[in-house]
Amino acid sequence: MSDQRGFISADQFHPDPYTQSRNAERTLNAAIVRADISRSYEEYLAVFDEFYADDIEGSSETIKEPIRGKERVRSLLFSFLLPLHAMAEVGGVSISIRETAIPGDAFDETHSAWTLELVGVSGKICTVNWRILRKWNESRVVLEHHYDYKQRGEPLTLGDLRFDTPVPAIGFQRPS
Repeated sequence: MSDQRGFISADQFHPDPYTQSRNAERTLNAAIVRADISRSYEEYLAVFDEFYADDIEGSSETIKEPIRGKERVRSLLFSFLLPLHAMAEVGGVSISIRETAIPGDAFDETHSAWTLELVGVSGKICTVNWRILRKWNESRVVLEHHYDYKQRGEPLTLGDLRFDTPVPAIGFQRPS
């Protein structure tokens, strides 16, 4: 009779960098897709705070110099999210976001394709597609680069938004 004791390898708790970056990418992207911009832009900022490193570097094909530092990138993200939230909550625009993973073999680098669809109350649709390259350090994004932007449909205008004007209360009439 042998007395063999099973040991659990430490590698089970600390996956290799390739697996770790893929798991973090899937978790991050799922959190982004699950958040609801019509309810709140704060959900997206919380996801950003959780997954992005303090020394994050953000870049795209449309900006000359990368943006460095979590606060600067967060500020840029906020300036993108706030109008989307207002269009959804106040303007009645339906907003959806979808993600598709792009296979790769670099251990600390992931790619994904994104689609943002805006549907105005008029029925007009504007779709924006782009790709993201992320570099990871363990479970934190240290670099994010947006590229390959494409837009289908014209941007939404005021006519594609709903602005319900409140009805004056009885006894309080507007002057003529």
